[in-house]
Amino acid sequence: MKIPIALSLLILGIGAVLGWQDHQRYATVHACHDKLAAEAAKVGIVLNATHETNGLRVTRRERLHEDNEVDANNATAQLISFAKELKANEQKGGPPDKALDEKITKFLGRMMALDPAQLKIIFAEIHANPELENKALKDLITFSVMTLASDHPQTALMLFTESPDFLKASGFLSNQIISTSLAKWAEDDAAAALKWVHTNVEKFPNLVDGRAIHGMISGAAVNDPKFAFKLIAESGIQDSSSAIRDILGAPKTSEQRTATLAALLAHLATLPEGELRDKASGTGFYFLGKNAAEQGFEVGSKWLENAALTPEQLAKACDLSYGIKREESGQWIEWIGAKLPVEKSKDRIGQMVRKWTETDHQAAGKWLATTPAGPTKDISIRVYAETVAKYEPESAAQWAM
Repeated sequence: MKIPIALSLLILGIGAVLGWQDHQRYATVHACHDKLAAEAAKVGIVLNATHETNGLRVTRRERLHEDNEVDANNATAQLISFAKELKANEQKGGPPDKALDEKITKFLGRMMALDPAQLKIIFAEIHANPELENKALKDLITFSVMTLASDHPQTALMLFTESPDFLKASGFLSNQIISTSLAKWAEDDAAAALKWVHTNVEKFPNLVDGRAIHGMISGAAVNDPKFAFKLIAESGIQDSSSAIRDILGAPKTSEQRTATLAALLAHLATLPEGELRDKASGTGFYFLGKNAAEQGFEVGSKWLENAALTPEQLAKACDLSYGIKREESGQWIEWIGAKLPVEKSKDRIGQMVRKWTETDHQAAGKWLATTPAGPTKDISIRVYAETVAKYEPESAAQWAM
C-alpha cells in the first residue's frame, strides 16, 4: 500500500516544518510552502501560515462540518472496513485508484474530527483487533493526533502516553507529536511542560530527545524568555549555542525582543568570564540582530537604535549578511557604516556587499554608484570589485581604478 503522493508529501512536509532540530526552518518553510500547500489542497487539507511558533500547522476545518461528527462506535466499524480495503490494495500492488484516494482523504478528515475520548476508543480497538493491523492506517491515525499538537498540546501528549504501543512506535511522527506539543504547551505554561518532560523522559528516552527539549525552550521563549534560559540548565543541555539560537529567534514584536534582550543579559551575567560567556554572547547578539533585521529595515534599525547596546554588542548584532531582505542591503550597509566605527564595521560591510553582489551584482552596482563618498563607500568598492570580477571583469577593473 502506498499513501497517495500528495498525502505523503504533506506528512513528510509537516514533519520537516514542525521539527525543531533544523534551526534554519523558517527559510525552508517559506521556500517550500507554496508547493506543499498546493499538494495538500488536493487531499482537502489546509495549511495555515500564520502560526507564530512553528511556521506552519494543519487546520482542522473538517471539525466544523456535521458530516464529520461521528461517534467512536461508528468510526470503528468504518475503520474495520477501510482497513480491509487498504490491505487488499496492498496485496494487489501498485498505487490506490481514485476512489480509494478519496476514501483516504475522507478517513483522515473523520479522524481529525474526533475528540480525544473517541480517539482513545479507536486506539484501543486497533490494538485489540488483528483486522486493523495495517501500517498505513496507523500512520494516518498518528498523523491525526499530530494535528492536535498545535491547538491542544496537553491532549496530544495525554493520548500519546495513554495510547497503545503503535502510536509510540510510529517513527518520526511520534517525535513530531512530542516536540510540537511541548513547544506549544511551553508558550502558555513552560513549568508544566518541563514537569511532563521530567515525568516521561525515562519512559520514552528515544522520543523525549534533544529535538523535543529544544522545542520546549523555543516555545517558552515566546512569552517567558527568562524561564527559557533557565530551561537550558534544567534540561541538562551540554552545548547551549543551539538553545540560545532558539530563544533569540522566537520574538515576533519589538516588545518581545526587548524582553528577550533583558533575559539574554541576565543569562550572560550568570556565566563565568571567558570562552563560555564569549561564545554565548556572540551567538545571542548575532541571532538577536538577525531577528530584528528580519522585521525589515525600518522596524529593525529603530529597535537596534533604541536597545542601548554597547559598541561591541552592536557589532555582533550587525552581522547581517544573511538576516536581511536583499533589497534593503544598501540601507543596512549605510546604517552600519554610520553607527559603528570603521574598525568594527568594515568586516560587516564587506560581508554584506559580497553577499549582495553575488546575489544581484547589478543592483549592488547601482547603489554603489549613488552612495556618498566616505569610508563605507571605500570598503564597498573594494569588495564589490573583487566579487564582481567573475561576472563583469571590465566593470570590476573600472571600479578598482
